[in-house]
Amino acid sequence: MKSVVVYSSITGFTRKYAEWIADDLNCDILSVKDATIEKLLKYDTVIYGGSLHAAGITGIKIIKNNWRKLTGKNLVIFATGASPYKEKILDEIREKNFTPEEQKQVKVFYLRGGFDFSRLNFINKVLMSLFKWSILLKPEKKRTPDEIGMLACYANPVDYTNKEKCREIVDYVKCIADDQL
Repeated sequence: MKSVVVYSSITGFTRKYAEWIADDLNCDILSVKDATIEKLLKYDTVIYGGSLHAAGITGIKIIKNNWRKLTGKNLVIFATGASPYKEKILDEIREKNFTPEEQKQVKVFYLRGGFDFSRLNFINKVLMSLFKWSILLKPEKKRTPDEIGMLACYANPVDYTNKEKCREIVDYVKCIADDQL
């Protein structure tokens, strides 16, 4: 079974996970910028990773716009974000990015990445500054623990990446490969 990891990374956390997964699976890796549907059709399993923005996965259009062409492929998606894992996050990712029918055909994972404001591009800095102000305008007593933690990250970048967290994805892909033998 031939696999590829495709990723979209803004600050490097998703790329780090993509590299670890590709290394563990001994498979090809492509930035979404270099990925085309013609390239993806050469693989049995397509693993896609992108960071979260308001629960939307960056760069997922390569998969969504080519859904019919990718029918029959094993589709594995992972999203990265600064928040700790919660089942609620995974549900929100599925709901926001995939139709109920698509959800039946794709396996979705969440990996905690990190946050480094200094590595964002201009547009993302503006968006994240607006997000920061939306939190700061709330009364302190009404801020969630996640919001309080996020505010701290603006001044002090955090990296929660952990190679062991890739294990579930790697094991899943190896399992589907074994099932297809």
